Amino acid sequence: MISIIVTLIVFSLYTLGGYSNPAFAASETLAESTPVVQDVENLLNQAFDATTTGKFAEAETYWTQIIKQYPDNAAMWSNRGNVRVSQNKIEAALSDYNKAIELAPNAPDPYLNRGVAYERLERWASAIADYNHVLELSGEDAVAYNNRGNAEAGLGNWKAAIIDYETAAELDPNYAFARANYALALYQDGQTEKAIRTMKNLVRKYPNFADMRAALSACLWEKGKRGEAESNWVAVIGLDGRYKDLEWVTQVRRWPPEVVNALDKFLNLQ
Repeated sequence: MISIIVTLIVFSLYTLGGYSNPAFAASETLAESTPVVQDVENLLNQAFDATTTGKFAEAETYWTQIIKQYPDNAAMWSNRGNVRVSQNKIEAALSDYNKAIELAPNAPDPYLNRGVAYERLERWASAIADYNHVLELSGEDAVAYNNRGNAEAGLGNWKAAIIDYETAAELDPNYAFARANYALALYQDGQTEKAIRTMKNLVRKYPNFADMRAALSACLWEKGKRGEAESNWVAVIGLDGRYKDLEWVTQVRRWPPEVVNALDKFLNLQ
């Protein structure tokens, strides 16, 4: 399942087709506390620009420069952790998140971000503990529920994952990937008809939602509805060719095993 990180401060960066990229917080306190406001703003702008264009190593250098000047600003440590996650420097990212949490123990974002880093290491219980803490701090956080569902899925606790995904989708009705994760988990749990209905509803609402069209193709094929499966697949190929790659679907998108098996059968015409 996909995990997504958000920030409550200024700027959010989402990816919806794989592992999440973390979100980044620009600290108003940082800019206001220095006499050289323009220099700080320039560094922050450069860091954000480098991040949005995928230049994560460059962005890391900017966050490091800011941290050297303002080592007590938790948001900057968390931001550097985020670009390190984007470079798969997970242990280094964890160190940054730990520092951010030390500096701001009541801020939810570093726990949320650290949870995603733990997921990358398949440290599911640690991820769940961080998502639990986010929910203690910030209440009804749809992203934390979705991400906790991902970690529960990693442990194979599909019924718990279903509850979390459904809660996330109810808290934020426009959170399409939470509802998608809910549908996938239902299929894994054997609730196949309900899963397919949910997938069809998502495709009707979001016609270009490649993830659900691909899953729907696989599940319909397994149900013997081959014409309908193939018609959905035509749209998938035009939207996102990665769904032809079972390794990507399994390791990056992290579909449940039963849905991956259904896709395997579809791709191999079994």
